[in-house]
Amino acid sequence: ENPQGVTNWTIPGGRCAVVRHPGSHDRLKESIYPLYREWLPQSGEEVRDAPLFFHYLNLFPEVAEHELLTDIYLPLK
Repeated sequence: ENPQGVTNWTIPGGRCAVVRHPGSHDRLKESIYPLYREWLPQSGEEVRDAPLFFHYLNLFPEVAEHELLTDIYLPLK
């Protein structure tokens, strides 16, 4: 247990769609919603029973907020 409530979890292997989000983590939804609403229906792909997950390529305060890069992974069947 920790004050942040962070838990360990193993991400199951498999195919994923990946989109790179530039900028603030507060704006991640600006990249997530189009992935679900636009890309997924047009792709013919189906989501797997696994949660969306993030790879933070850099972090604030090491870089300015507008320079943050985050890869968003959508698990696919």
